[in-house]
Amino acid sequence: MLTAVSCSVKTIFRPTILNHSWEILLGHEISMRSSSFQKSIPPSAKYGGRHTVTMIPGDGTGPEIMLHIKNIFRYASVPVDFEEVMVNSTSSEVDLHNAMMAVRRNRVALKGNIETDHNLPPSHKSLNNIIRTSLDLYANVIHFKNVPDVETWHKNIDIIVVRENTEGEYSNLEHESVKGVIESLKIITKVKSLRIARYAFELAQKMGRKKVTAVHKANVMKLGDGLFLQCCQEVASCYPQLTLECMAVDNTTRQLVTKPQQFDVMVMTNLYGNIVNNVCVGLVGGAGLVPGATYGHLYAVFETAARQSEKTIANKNVANPIAMLLASCIMLDYLKLQNYATTIRTAVLRSLKNKHTCTPDIGGQGTTRNTVQNIISHISTAK
Repeated sequence: MLTAVSCSVKTIFRPTILNHSWEILLGHEISMRSSSFQKSIPPSAKYGGRHTVTMIPGDGTGPEIMLHIKNIFRYASVPVDFEEVMVNSTSSEVDLHNAMMAVRRNRVALKGNIETDHNLPPSHKSLNNIIRTSLDLYANVIHFKNVPDVETWHKNIDIIVVRENTEGEYSNLEHESVKGVIESLKIITKVKSLRIARYAFELAQKMGRKKVTAVHKANVMKLGDGLFLQCCQEVASCYPQLTLECMAVDNTTRQLVTKPQQFDVMVMTNLYGNIVNNVCVGLVGGAGLVPGATYGHLYAVFETAARQSEKTIANKNVANPIAMLLASCIMLDYLKLQNYATTIRTAVLRSLKNKHTCTPDIGGQGTTRNTVQNIISHISTAK
């Protein structure tokens, strides 16, 4: 019965493909398709061919990097106007409501990380999580690939991680049943497990990939992770040309740091995705390099793959702007502004050759402003 249901929804969940940063950045234009992959339909341009995008700078280095993004867009004459909404760790419910209304209005957002203080009372929820669940931004998609001119321990990494983004351990359902006993509910549903599995398999098929790895802990959480794994297996039956591999999350992290080249497309629940994404970020050069995107049926939000606010280096002119800049390029592809995205990506790639202007996190001796100025100079050359 489940097989019939999962196969029948194949046409319902059929997504479209747009360009992704690394494919064009590295010159691998595989039919101009990659993991900037979404099911929502991007909004049309208005007001003389211009788009309006919600910008949420967030905490830490977010505000200063967003300022550089706006300057680069202005210099490259990108037809995008930003509606900036200030939401950070100290924002009120009204601020959060205004931000989500702006995203609903524009349907596209560029977002920095909003820090969550774990010392605050339990009633204080992660604002990042509230935004994702309220807007049903269920598919977090990140493409991990080695970047030229950035030295890493492992080579030839090319992994796409698809993370379910709205339930699991991040369901925000906790209570103290008796004094000293906390129950945290991990919610796994068949509907959402089928949805994210279908997303991952459809993406793998569109990109010509060969294998999908479902990450789980079904040997311990037999009902919750067992259901997720069963849904992946049932969806896999509709894609006979793709191989389904099932791997426990603890083994997955070990395999990633020893032989990451074995992985192709990976799909997993919320918490496992958070952990695996951060491992992969470290494998390909660090938090300052990797962009990400989160899609729902109606909205798309673009942010960095590593969701840390980096407060310790905020306003010190040493933060790496590349991850957020490349996230903005995925956004441009989504808005069908591929020419502008390609111009900026090419400038980023060329800027990485000059270690004197790169930031210290990737072995450079430069500053944030040095990096941005170098990118702008390459854009100028392209013009």
